[in-house]
Amino acid sequence: MRRTRALQVAATMATFGMLLAACSAPDSGGGTATTGGDGGTSAAGDEVPDTPSAPVTLNILDVAGNMKLTQGMIDAFVAANPDVISSVTWESGGAPDVVGTIKPQVDSGNLSVDLVLTGTDGLSAGIDQDLWIQVVSEYGDRLSNQENYIEPAAAMQGLADDYGVVVTYYPSGPLIQYNPDAVDDVPSTPEELLAWAEAHPGEFGYARPANSGPGRTFLQGLPYMLGDVDPSDPVNGWDKTWDYLRQLNQYVDNYPTGTGQVITNISDGTWNMIPTTTGWDIEPRADGREPNTMEAAAFDDFTWVTDAHYAVIPQGQSPDKISAILLLLQNMLTPEVNAMAYDTGYFYPGPAIEGATLDLAPAESQQVIEEFGRDWYDELIASVPTATPLPPAPLVEAFDIWDREIGAGKY
Repeated sequence: MRRTRALQVAATMATFGMLLAACSAPDSGGGTATTGGDGGTSAAGDEVPDTPSAPVTLNILDVAGNMKLTQGMIDAFVAANPDVISSVTWESGGAPDVVGTIKPQVDSGNLSVDLVLTGTDGLSAGIDQDLWIQVVSEYGDRLSNQENYIEPAAAMQGLADDYGVVVTYYPSGPLIQYNPDAVDDVPSTPEELLAWAEAHPGEFGYARPANSGPGRTFLQGLPYMLGDVDPSDPVNGWDKTWDYLRQLNQYVDNYPTGTGQVITNISDGTWNMIPTTTGWDIEPRADGREPNTMEAAAFDDFTWVTDAHYAVIPQGQSPDKISAILLLLQNMLTPEVNAMAYDTGYFYPGPAIEGATLDLAPAESQQVIEEFGRDWYDELIASVPTATPLPPAPLVEAFDIWDREIGAGKY
């Protein structure tokens, strides 16, 4: 019953372009020329010039909150290369809206969006609808800096099936954040967390996983910690996880539909403990949404469930704009530029490239990390194993089971 219902939900969500499985994507057909939004054509890689024939304007759609990490990189490139890109415009949206926004443009051959910055959800939704150029297989020789990905970022690149280019990366979590004024016995295992929640009903909580990065990271991290049969199969391999979450649910009053409310709840004392990630631990303290007195801790034996942001190019893009984007991405994947991804800790660390160390980041970023980072994070990142997140179709199934069997009536 679980599998039947989950697949029904996955099919429904596919209609709206949400979280679609990359494995079902058709070939990009990159060798066939199509009309671009500026009257140009997109075609095989040898038809794209080394540099644009004239400076281009790039219109960027951000559906991952990536702008805060990469705008500085892009602005710096534009300032240094006005002969390649004359200006950039930005718009933001949600990953579920990617297909509805981009597909009509691709189908009509009239692109108003030139580049999309997305997470795995929007990436896969677009792959399923044949919206993206298979940029790495067609132009990989012009993206040679991908050879310098750190290992877990390279693993995230493997999820892209050559349609996207990883531009930022972080190990994510799951971690625990807590109020030290209210918590003396900090849990170090899921079992201890359950016991704490039982002893302090209503003081632990997390957001609905479908709407929250820390929520979905906690959900996907539990199968590794609990020793489930198959952490990659939420339907048949997560018996221990679903049983655990049912027990934990007894002591959770409600599940917010966004991480922002989780931050509010722990900041105002409604809750005293939450699951978190490196970025959601650092940035809310740095920007004042959360008291800097909040502490964080790691589970004794856990696996990082990683995350990344991708750059994708809509089908039908003109050769001049593809040329400019390739030059831009190659530049973004240099250590000096990629180090800007440290930002204010939102995606800590943020860089995807070897050698993009904190000393290369802007002074403001260095100051934020110095004041609000954790001195044990880097050792933890280096020593704890990583796993890529669930592919979109199994993730949809996990969300559906959680919505029906755990959070129903509480979010």
